[in-house]
Amino acid sequence: MFNQDSYTDPELPQCPVEATLEVISTRWGALIVHYLLNGPLRYKELQRSLGDISQKVLTENLRQLEARGILTRTVYEQVPPRVEYKLTELGQSMRTLFDALRAWGEHYQEAVAQS
Repeated sequence: MFNQDSYTDPELPQCPVEATLEVISTRWGALIVHYLLNGPLRYKELQRSLGDISQKVLTENLRQLEARGILTRTVYEQVPPRVEYKLTELGQSMRTLFDALRAWGEHYQEAVAQS
């Protein structure tokens, strides 16, 4: 259980749920993590997977997730340059969270379809 008395990092929300939502609360941030759970992807592969996302918004979201320690960006020195994004161990630890989100989403879709 979370103990607020032992909380020391002023940069993070005190509530664990709020801290989680801070990482995945944007539409694109959550979807980026979702797609990277299947393995590393290049920038254009992510952009194609996400569909209607601008280059600027994708870049901003990738930088935020990298700054939070959720993913890594690897640049390969070759021609043409290749950049690959991969979840860190911390990012991979969100797999159970996303499995639960998917299961609830399927339940919700079925419930709405039946009503």
